[in-house]
Amino acid sequence: MKISRHYLTVEGRRVHYRRCGNGPALLMVHQSPRSSAEYEPLMREWSAHFTCIAPDTPGFGQSEPLAKADPDIGDYADAVVEFARALGLERTAAYGFHSGGIILVTALKRHPDFFTGLAVGGYAIWSREEMALFGELYLPSFVPSAYGEHLTWLWNRILEQSWFFPWFDKRGQARLSVAHDDPARVHAVVMEMLDAGDAYRLGYGAVLRAPRDIPPPDAVTPPVLITAYVGDPLQAHIARLGEMPDGWTAYEVDTPEAHRADSLAFLLKHVGPVSGQLNEDVYQGFLRIVTDDFDGLVHWRGSPTARNIHIHAPGSEASLTEAHDAICIDLPGHGLSNGWTDQAPTDRAAWQAVIDAVARHFEAQKISYVPLPEGEPDLLFPDLTPDRFGAYLTTAWGIIRARQFFAPWYQSDATHANDFNQSQITPEALALAHRALIRATAAREMMIAFSKGE
Repeated sequence: MKISRHYLTVEGRRVHYRRCGNGPALLMVHQSPRSSAEYEPLMREWSAHFTCIAPDTPGFGQSEPLAKADPDIGDYADAVVEFARALGLERTAAYGFHSGGIILVTALKRHPDFFTGLAVGGYAIWSREEMALFGELYLPSFVPSAYGEHLTWLWNRILEQSWFFPWFDKRGQARLSVAHDDPARVHAVVMEMLDAGDAYRLGYGAVLRAPRDIPPPDAVTPPVLITAYVGDPLQAHIARLGEMPDGWTAYEVDTPEAHRADSLAFLLKHVGPVSGQLNEDVYQGFLRIVTDDFDGLVHWRGSPTARNIHIHAPGSEASLTEAHDAICIDLPGHGLSNGWTDQAPTDRAAWQAVIDAVARHFEAQKISYVPLPEGEPDLLFPDLTPDRFGAYLTTAWGIIRARQFFAPWYQSDATHANDFNQSQITPEALALAHRALIRATAAREMMIAFSKGE
């Protein structure tokens, strides 16, 4: 089943969400500091039974943060329900893992009539000592530094979160049985942290500070299932839950697969109404484009009545493109668009086929292009595949810095010096360009293809 992606403005705040399947709605809320992307495999599996709807919670993924300076767990719970209602849902079943479960339990308590049932993967009941430990060390500021030092910390913090919990506790009793050193898995979370930036502390902090929010035993609420598997640091918290209302069940399971199977069986017993037409914004979104070489989503932003399609440079993206009265798109392997079906092509025709398909959709009359950068493709865009030690992150940062001062960036001498202004070399500006370059897995191929002309 194909996953689609959409935006919806709720109370003046942009929310990004993924959707997959048909039938009764299932609201899926991710853990911190992730995004709805973590649920893509599960959405494809459960879409046989549900219309799976997974928003990025405020400040994570592609959703804007809450306007409140110091939001609490109630604010995030209300935001999830406000989104679902604005989407067009009247009632729904829901699933959440870790932070997502905490947000949903709070939402169910505050809005019981909105939920038909809730399945949760791990629910945290922190001791006073644990809360104090998290408050001091768990959520340091995450802001870009001039020379990319923040990237070294980020890589190792995400990697070692799978080795110890909490990540900074290097005692033997803090070791996890699920330790790994898989660059692809670390990279996925790193990219989501780069999306969230320092706002990660708001959402994550609200979850960590959340009080035990399970209703008293005599409360009347929709049914809830809480399970946690071996290797989940929250499995030990099952014994901390205490008495719960009728219809609430909590127990340990052996594997992640058992957790998912039991959650699905529970949710199928507590389905909500079939979802109808779901709302979305009209000034930004994703098109499914199919050509001989590409079958995926292309991200676009701008007025759908504009008649000019604007194409970014290799290694850039639509979010960095300033174009008035135009629709800006991310080409495949760039920005928020999907990658190519197989290896990115180096022939112009394959890229042009995608551009032309987008132009036909919007009935565009003109296509404009940013000039290509100076230099050789292999030198301009070296391999930035995630590696075991995260060196690709600092390599990309070095490229972005040098690119502000020289053209091409690898010719660092007076002859190739660039004019620049101070706004281009602030850590914040460099961070946006750096994220675009890391996202651009097909930059070299695009450079080669577009160097060949029409």
